[in-house]
Amino acid sequence: MTDSAHTPVHAGEDHAVEDADYGLETPLTGHPEPLPHVVVVGGGFAGMAVVKALANAPVRITLIDRRVYNTFQPLLYQVATGGLNPGDVTYFLRGLRLRQKNVHVVHEHLVEADHQAKKIRLLNDHWVSYDYLVVTAGVTTNFFGTPGAKEYAFPMYSRSQALRIRDNLFIRLEKAAKSKRLDDGLRVVVVGGGATGVEVAGALAELRTAGLAPAYPEIHGDAFEVKVVQRGSEILKAFAPELRSYAAEELTRRGVSLHLGAGVAAVERDAVVLTDGTRIHADLTVWSAGVHPHEEVSGWDLPQDEGGRIKIDDTMQVEGLPHVFAAGDIAVSPSGLPQLAQPAIQGGTVVGRNIQALLDGQPPQELRYVDKGTMAVIGRRAAIAEINLPGGRPLRITKGLAWLVWLFVHIMSLIGPRNRVTTLAGLVTRYGFPFHRRPVPIVGDVPTVRPPKHGA
Repeated sequence: MTDSAHTPVHAGEDHAVEDADYGLETPLTGHPEPLPHVVVVGGGFAGMAVVKALANAPVRITLIDRRVYNTFQPLLYQVATGGLNPGDVTYFLRGLRLRQKNVHVVHEHLVEADHQAKKIRLLNDHWVSYDYLVVTAGVTTNFFGTPGAKEYAFPMYSRSQALRIRDNLFIRLEKAAKSKRLDDGLRVVVVGGGATGVEVAGALAELRTAGLAPAYPEIHGDAFEVKVVQRGSEILKAFAPELRSYAAEELTRRGVSLHLGAGVAAVERDAVVLTDGTRIHADLTVWSAGVHPHEEVSGWDLPQDEGGRIKIDDTMQVEGLPHVFAAGDIAVSPSGLPQLAQPAIQGGTVVGRNIQALLDGQPPQELRYVDKGTMAVIGRRAAIAEINLPGGRPLRITKGLAWLVWLFVHIMSLIGPRNRVTTLAGLVTRYGFPFHRRPVPIVGDVPTVRPPKHGA
């Protein structure tokens, strides 16, 4: 993988860059020798957990990420549907140094790894040596080879993608408002009936009924439609049957149409074609059907399974590579952890503890994953939650109580007090106040109307 914007490596030229170039060479007080170097690739849930677990360890940490911020992905759909600002769900990674001085953040991208020499090469051709390497680079959208999906569907796995959805949403609404056709509006198709698909569909329905109906009187009747397409016969298959039923009924009550039992055969510019031959008109197609590792992972000389995920053992070490760990969605262990936030956080924490154990001459410990449960929100005071109580007894709740639990968990999971306060204000404004039933959405970026230039 190369980038023409970077200086090429000339034959015979040593481009190995010492850690001092990243401000890490100076040893901490009381340590006459440079401390062991831990390199963490990826600043998501797992990567942040690794860094925090090593806060008091006698190590130097380099956190490398292609972006300068951490994204709280469970709330990206709120950005996409005008409920939150992008800054509410992102955290500046360099802010970690305000409380943790043994970490240094590098805005770069991993290109290749030489595990025998214990060093990695970044996109800028700098080589960084490591004593311990942790790969937590996350995953990206999986279109499953569906014709037209990559070209015409909108994924929602990053902040820029969420903003793109929001902008196109409002561009289409403004276009419909100017149209002379009464049936011209916005037809949104959400592909995927998992938690993300249900949450984005519910948020769009909330946006339509609470925020946009009075703002766009030009759009008549049911010209703003929201549909969910799911290959299986039910949505939210990871939840208990009674929770699935409640969610389906609540979505239907809110005007969301469910198309179940047929997958997507193709995505067109203005339609989604199902495997049973049905063609659904779509002005905007949101893709939330699955994820897979980035293609460049294959160049990192790490063992991968058929799906491209890095193979690790239950101590989170990469198979056959001592002192190399992986965690989060990019990794697959024998115990088969789900690709969710909690396994990533718990896995990253165990990685940090195991690095500390190895430094102390102790054997690494296996991850004992604690499934705390899962939840999904549908809309105003409507959510489902399955909480695993001590002893393995599940507590299943719905409606307003589940919404309050969902709100509390998501607010407390955010990084930084500012993000917690602004997100709480945004979500409560959108969903919570009974006297504030028509919140104004955060508008997308619609092109400015400009007069023609003279002489044009």
